[in-house]
Amino acid sequence: MSPQDNNTIEASITIRRPVEDVFTFYRDFRNLPRFLGDVMAIEPIDLSTSRWTIQGPLGIRAHWNVRVIEERANALIQYETVGSPELRTRWEIHFAPGPAPGETTVRQVMKAPLGRLGRAALALIGKFPAEEVLANLHRLKQVLETGTVTDTSYSVAGKFTDE
Repeated sequence: MSPQDNNTIEASITIRRPVEDVFTFYRDFRNLPRFLGDVMAIEPIDLSTSRWTIQGPLGIRAHWNVRVIEERANALIQYETVGSPELRTRWEIHFAPGPAPGETTVRQVMKAPLGRLGRAALALIGKFPAEEVLANLHRLKQVLETGTVTDTSYSVAGKFTDE
């Protein structure tokens, strides 16, 4: 994915944990609701496909299937929504050794559908994908370094306060 196009959002963070630990935690998609702000549940369907439950504005829940399309152990997980190609969202999660021993740099690249039009529509309902991606990475860091999430920005109200 090219970071230059209007559909792509990219952010990164360094986590004080070894690459293998971060990759293994992330690759078990059942862990993702622990830090993704609007993902309420993920149910594995098979080795590469899972069903995600997302809570949107006004408490509306939506479901979609997500498929892993590429994986390189301790380096990359690429996955996308299953369905209509023009509405498909794709994520790349890159894992690399961080600046210090025992650290991991996680870089997320998200390719959202509909470009500027899609972002404008999301902004109208209070969703800002670039800020949400960064908040999710920050919560991933918190979960892996401390076991607790304190950053509730860009998340479903009350989701992380009961942990």
